[in-house]
Amino acid sequence: MAADAAAITTERLVLRAWRPGDRPAFAAMNADARVMEWFPATLSRRESDAMAAVIGQRLLEQGWGLWAVEVPDVEAFVGFVGLNPADATLGHPAVEVGWRLAAAHWGRGYAPEAARAALAFGFGTLGLEQIVSFSSVGNLKSRRVMEKIGMTHDPAEDFESPRFAQGSPLRPHVLYRITQAVFAAIGGAAPGR
Repeated sequence: MAADAAAITTERLVLRAWRPGDRPAFAAMNADARVMEWFPATLSRRESDAMAAVIGQRLLEQGWGLWAVEVPDVEAFVGFVGLNPADATLGHPAVEVGWRLAAAHWGRGYAPEAARAALAFGFGTLGLEQIVSFSSVGNLKSRRVMEKIGMTHDPAEDFESPRFAQGSPLRPHVLYRITQAVFAAIGGAAPGR
């Protein structure tokens, strides 16, 4: 896996800066009820474009964030994977690894492959000690990705997400985490610069 200021390359994927041409595919993904099942709502084109602008700008400013994911020679844009500050959700400083891929690209192992690359960047380049991930309790697909990348769940850390209204069945969340030491022990490696 290789990384530079602009992109991280894995065996099958490129995690890169966002491009204006990504927005139509991103909007289609955010309007898909299957993709957005575990989020508060689907997004309109305007909401999706605004989200893409914020994500893209943050990535440019920080040098890390939620990278656009592409499958070279097949698809220009299939979703995003990366690192994101989770302070507002968790109520304390934390960085999460997260993903959202178009449904047509589920089941191919892209999310774990890209998430491992994001973890390697977080631990190797950013020097983070730990990275978390979280989702609604019932989101078994995301929970499987968390487990595939070596994260562990402690039920004592589960929480009620402030992103959802009281009483929403999506409000109860699980929290998974992985430390730099565990990532190294399971064969994780920092990408080259």
